[in-house]
Amino acid sequence: MSPEGLADPAHRAGSRHAREETPAGRSSPGIVKPLPPELFVVHDTNAEMRWEAMRDAGFHVPAERFFVRNHTATPIVDAASWRLRLHGTGLRNPRSFSYEDLLALPAVTLDAAIECAGNGRSLFTTQQGQRVSGTPWLLGGVGVARWRGVPLATVLDLAGITSDAVDVMARGLDPGYVHDGVDVGPVRRPVPVTKALHDVILAYEMNGRPLPPDHGHPVRLIVPSWIGLASIKWVGDIEVSTSPLSSPWNTVLYRMFGASHPPRGGDPLTSRGVRSAFELAWNATLVAGRPHVLRGRSWSGHGRIVAVEVSTDGGATWRHARLLDPGPAPAWTRWQVTWNPPETGPYALLARATDETGAVQPPRTPHNELGYLFDAVVRHPVTVVHP
Repeated sequence: MSPEGLADPAHRAGSRHAREETPAGRSSPGIVKPLPPELFVVHDTNAEMRWEAMRDAGFHVPAERFFVRNHTATPIVDAASWRLRLHGTGLRNPRSFSYEDLLALPAVTLDAAIECAGNGRSLFTTQQGQRVSGTPWLLGGVGVARWRGVPLATVLDLAGITSDAVDVMARGLDPGYVHDGVDVGPVRRPVPVTKALHDVILAYEMNGRPLPPDHGHPVRLIVPSWIGLASIKWVGDIEVSTSPLSSPWNTVLYRMFGASHPPRGGDPLTSRGVRSAFELAWNATLVAGRPHVLRGRSWSGHGRIVAVEVSTDGGATWRHARLLDPGPAPAWTRWQVTWNPPETGPYALLARATDETGAVQPPRTPHNELGYLFDAVVRHPVTVVHP
């Protein structure tokens, strides 16, 4: 199969999509689960998690609160008739797996973050005064869950991956995406074979339960520490090739474009940077003269978080937050600090994390036209009022 081709019709049989399942009054025609406004901000077929809804919610984001990033619409796939087809020049024994076949293989459990590459995109404009295009995420395009599934290496070994294989590309069962007026098919993007064999899993559970439709049922990839696009949902087939593979998602999308980048774009995006967020509403109102426990979470695509500093005066001074549960490197770390605001008025709260590689959140993110990978320290606005 050509890397630009569509999944064959047999793979897509038994799959419907969310527009056919939309209950009356729901907020997005492309998403199955309810999207109550106290939990989500809806961006067309995407739903952004509200950070204030995660306060005291635990380490993992419940499925009903987990953000949704869809290029088109959530398909409804029947696990009983679903098949995962492995094919390509990089396999000696191309084969298919049923859902039950996967459940019978040795499984692993992994706490890992999924984060949209555009998370924080709106801050290029509101904080840095720069124009970008794309879904205007604030900071809620991220979530950590406990994923369970089969190492991708296991099924690749069973299909006889060859020593000269270079790329592995999973293809989703979602409806075709239209880019610049052309239907370019379902979402897919190659991963180097070294990464595919290292820590990628074919997940069928999320937080101890079967994957919900919006999060990849029946099976999705989890590609730890990489941008969320790599963790393809609703996987229908996987191509393994002895030559480099390509798709619109690593040629014209999910690359850096702009004045400071090469004319044809930078390299395809892979790992994420260091980020932090407060478990607090944007433009929250706090009361003066009493202590407030400010809680938040920090994460990095390069390693475990080892320190978080918080400023309550717009960056003039900093103090260390207390790390509550240093999580595994692919996940996040929760932290807290107490603040007793002395006066009323507007404030900017800042959180700055450092990971185990020494990477620190910068004061500013270099501009790119598509607004990817915003990792600057965020100025979180709050207003302090009289009791």
